[in-house]
Amino acid sequence: MKNILMLIPAYNEEDNIGELLSKITEQNIEETMDVLVIDDGSRDRTAQIVRDSGYKVISQIFNMGYGAALQTGYKYAVSRGYEYLIQLDADGQHDLKNVELICKKLGCGAGSGDEYPDIVIGSRFLEGSQSFAIPPLKRLAIRFFRSIIRKNTGCTLTDPTSGLQGLSRSAFSFYAGYRNFDLKYPDMNMAIQMLLLRYKIEEFPAIMHERTSGVSMHTGLLKVGRYMLLMMLSSLNAYLRYRRRDKQ
Repeated sequence: MKNILMLIPAYNEEDNIGELLSKITEQNIEETMDVLVIDDGSRDRTAQIVRDSGYKVISQIFNMGYGAALQTGYKYAVSRGYEYLIQLDADGQHDLKNVELICKKLGCGAGSGDEYPDIVIGSRFLEGSQSFAIPPLKRLAIRFFRSIIRKNTGCTLTDPTSGLQGLSRSAFSFYAGYRNFDLKYPDMNMAIQMLLLRYKIEEFPAIMHERTSGVSMHTGLLKVGRYMLLMMLSSLNAYLRYRRRDKQ
């Protein structure tokens, strides 16, 4: 049995998902890990394209949100006994060369140990990374999130909104628990929660490409403003939950 699961949440990605899965096949990635796509109630042919490509897909009965799609994958990974989980976006922005870097960083196949982190995040801002131009408004939001994380945890994360991540069984098992994971926008808030709970998080320089089709869920001034407000509120909620847990 393979002990690594590649998790790909997808929503209306019919223009991108097929090419990503073709690259996964070409690079023989499924020889070392299983691949699972979570179709979050797409209104297009996303799920059918995944099935036609020969990969496993779980379809939510309606659009529940990015975080809900991820948590469905976490629950699946727990129930099937995987030891590691690698999550990629379905839009093709995350280069598959990152997979090997995540596995090395997590210590996949080397056994558990204190020298390996619980969560690995691909960063667009570390030396050695390769990325596309980030809009000024989003860059400003990321800088703001960095300062919030540093103030609340004492730790520095350069790219807390990155969806390119690797998780140990300890981390994704916790995320699979009731009310332990944000079902809409799991970004800075989850990083703060896990750091406060003493989970070890490390970053690595990632290779990312610009989306070629479709629209990002954080496009536009109003969406970015709403997103920042939600992050602040959900991060405060995560901090308060930690304080209550600490007192108990």
